[in-house]
Amino acid sequence: MEALSNFISAINGFVWGVPMLVLILGVGIYLTLGLKLMPIVKISAGFKLLWSGRIPEKDEKAKGEISPFNALMTSLSATIGTGNIAGVATAIFLGGPGALFWMWCTALVGMATKFAEAVCAVKYRETDANGNHVGGPMYYIKNGLSSKWAWLGTAFAIFGSIAGFGIGNTVQSNSVAAAVESSFGVSPLMSGLVMMVLVGLVLMGGIKRIADVAGKLVPLMATFYIASGLIVLIMNFSEIPAAFSLIVTSAFTPVAAQGGFAGAAVWAAIRFGVARGIFSNEAGLGSAPIAHAAAQTKNPVAQGLVAMLGTFIDTLIVCSITGLAIIVSGSWQSGETGAALTSAAFASALPGIGNYVVAIALSIFAFTTILGWSFYSEKCVQYLFGVKAIVPFRALWVIAVPIGATSSLEFIWLLADTLNAMMAIPNLIALVLLSPVVFKLTKEYFTLLAQEKLNQSDQD
Repeated sequence: MEALSNFISAINGFVWGVPMLVLILGVGIYLTLGLKLMPIVKISAGFKLLWSGRIPEKDEKAKGEISPFNALMTSLSATIGTGNIAGVATAIFLGGPGALFWMWCTALVGMATKFAEAVCAVKYRETDANGNHVGGPMYYIKNGLSSKWAWLGTAFAIFGSIAGFGIGNTVQSNSVAAAVESSFGVSPLMSGLVMMVLVGLVLMGGIKRIADVAGKLVPLMATFYIASGLIVLIMNFSEIPAAFSLIVTSAFTPVAAQGGFAGAAVWAAIRFGVARGIFSNEAGLGSAPIAHAAAQTKNPVAQGLVAMLGTFIDTLIVCSITGLAIIVSGSWQSGETGAALTSAAFASALPGIGNYVVAIALSIFAFTTILGWSFYSEKCVQYLFGVKAIVPFRALWVIAVPIGATSSLEFIWLLADTLNAMMAIPNLIALVLLSPVVFKLTKEYFTLLAQEKLNQSDQD
């Protein structure tokens, strides 16, 4: 077992190492430039589509099972999780405040990646035997590329189906159980059983129920967490300018050891900022487009504009709140790491309740991650074995929840983290090969919009 663990550790060091980070960032930069900075320039258009997409389309041309809004909420349910609370804290602990700057850079180029993923997912989606729309990297590889690339789609589905049980299930239930036990004294077994029942009830309704739950829980919980974080920032308002200065300067210069902080080189800030940014928003990993493929939309580009907001909201808003709270409170020098560091930051401004805020947020974020990833892994399993595999998969998924809550997960975490990163390889290859299609569809969409506006002005 130790030999196997060492072997997977070596693979993990590579897939989350320099080559992979360069590949993910490189593809993001390539797509951003190819789209002529459109994801950044047109972000307001994305929010307008998101707002109008709260209500399901009645137009028969808009195929899909869930509203564009709920598709994004399903995607966010899987990405807003432990990475936003514990992951940001770990990045700052290992790379210093400058890690937050590199997380921001990762998000800016990641918006183009997420846009391209969703465009391809809607463009090349299929209708399964149950009449539901299915898509994602395995389908846009299969339908968008030649048959010689088909094995890449199968590889993605294998990695996604296995990784989900770790990164999207047992690791999340374990995080919830630990947070609830430390803050409220509830046993991990009890937490696991309660989560098992709740997850089972949601999964029975399929993507529509997952999307409905995510559409309500994610905005509510994100607002609660952001509001609490803003209180921490307001309480330390005078420290905010210095915090931004520290973030930018330490992104390019080493940070000396101070307090309980061990010090960090510039390379550490870049490495951990980029890695944790990708881990948090999943841009390039290929998971989010599986949810966006089920969206009711008439145009792939329209859903792409909504999808790219996932990276913006996840990293540039939620992760920034966490990181800034840690820095302005001075907690980054405490020597704490992970969720404990975020708890210390919130508790400094909200004594007596700050740690409970973090525990509740972590629990609900992790719970919604279990729901979001259940859909991702289910579609990977369905791609491999057909619709007959859906019910057995859901049963296994539900059973895994209490097992994760009560187990030691070092090896499971290592394996899942490794496979999670390996999902990115076939996905990024497909995005580069399909990029001309993405660029063409995007140009046509905005040309048509401009023409419609011109016609409207002529009529007026």
